[in-house]
Amino acid sequence: MVRFACGLLCLPFLLAILEGAESKNATVLILGGGVAGVIAARTLHEQGINNFKIVEARDELGGRLMTFKFGVIGNQHALELGPNWVQGTETTDGPKNPIWSLVQKHGVKTQESDWTGSVTTYDATGAVDYLDQFDASSDDFTNLTIVAGARVDKKLVDLSSRTGYSLIGSKPKTPQAMACEYYQLDWESAGTPEESSMITTSWAANFTYDPDFGGFGDSNAMSIDQRGFKRFIQAEAATFLKANQILLNSTVKNITYSTSGVEVSLATGEKLSADYALTTFSVGVLQNDDVLFHPPLPDWKREAIHRMTMATYTKIFLQFPRKFWFDTEMGLYADPERGRYPVWQSLDHKNFFSGSGIFFVTVTGDYSVRVEALPDSQIQDEVMGVLRTMFPNVTVPDPIAFHFPRWHNNPLFRGSYSNWPPSFFSGHHQNLRAAVEDRLWFAGEATSQKYFGFLHGAFFEGQDTGLAIAKCVHGAGCVHPSYVEDVVNARPYDI
Repeated sequence: MVRFACGLLCLPFLLAILEGAESKNATVLILGGGVAGVIAARTLHEQGINNFKIVEARDELGGRLMTFKFGVIGNQHALELGPNWVQGTETTDGPKNPIWSLVQKHGVKTQESDWTGSVTTYDATGAVDYLDQFDASSDDFTNLTIVAGARVDKKLVDLSSRTGYSLIGSKPKTPQAMACEYYQLDWESAGTPEESSMITTSWAANFTYDPDFGGFGDSNAMSIDQRGFKRFIQAEAATFLKANQILLNSTVKNITYSTSGVEVSLATGEKLSADYALTTFSVGVLQNDDVLFHPPLPDWKREAIHRMTMATYTKIFLQFPRKFWFDTEMGLYADPERGRYPVWQSLDHKNFFSGSGIFFVTVTGDYSVRVEALPDSQIQDEVMGVLRTMFPNVTVPDPIAFHFPRWHNNPLFRGSYSNWPPSFFSGHHQNLRAAVEDRLWFAGEATSQKYFGFLHGAFFEGQDTGLAIAKCVHGAGCVHPSYVEDVVNARPYDI
């Protein structure tokens, strides 16, 4: 026997063998329990892989699907701080939105929202009918998407949506025209036309809503389920997850990766190891270094992360003793300052929560960031000032309940969803999706080319990435989007 004759000289080698043989906590760690994470887990399960663990910072699955009870005792309702709608449900002969399929499967109660045909308009003088401008802005947005499509066909460079609007002759100057434009673009993307890509803004509209482009139709189903919109993903998780496959109340702080595996450190000091890890954190979290990587992510990955925009969409809820506002579903307010408390929705409506006395207004982007930096009392005063401007002939009472979330400042999210900016090239997007060292994978709504910003984008990315990781685990080859070392211009600058 000479196998161990080298004595102490073999100790480093033996330790390396023992270290490699040490059991890991899971084959795959799924970091984040939102739609992408749960669907990735479901996909692994369907592929016969069950040695995975979902690591979630909150006390429940759902990610940005967050429900809260709002209102005074005796008149409370479960409302949504985050995603609220299935956007694009299904067409007669076309595809069905997978989120809509899960909503139907698990009996989540919804009501179709009429965003275009049930609108009342206001400005600084009160109720003023400028629905003709509203309809014209809808036509302008359609024309914007048509011109954007033509640029794709001609392989022309991307532009901002503001430039695109200018090219079709849409140059809103009045508060009313600017409010209408906001409703068409900002209210969807949570970014201004200056901040939003012209080409991908058209993708967001066409691939989701237009059946001619494979979209799911133009209907929008709003969750009014008192168990919360999160019900669809939590109920789906319950169909396959076991208790030992979920780790709740566990915030990831550090991720160490190499060609041999991944180690994850939690805020508690606990460490988890796996062969693979899938990060489903928002782009905002990755941008703000709320999770640190060791070694630091490569330059091509960091450039892609920081090039994408993490937008913020803020719903500000009010409850009043009685309803005093419009009977339509939606209200549009044109303030002299673009984006100042523009889009209002009545929940005290026959289609939603009649008799609730609940009303909410939405702000987005930089205005959301501003609102989050101020105390609730100041924002309530500002919102009430707008309401009293909208209804000058009504004695508007003070609210009996008031609340809004602070998505931008929340270290678990750092915003609401991604928005594709101008000059975020296909190479950047490829790098955003690409795995690092075949061990560290990325998925979420932001990594979806067609559906960034949407729940169904998170669904498809979780599914596709889960399938790719499963192939790695089964030894069928780790095939993932290759990265682009340097994203360059089609032509060099000539100076």
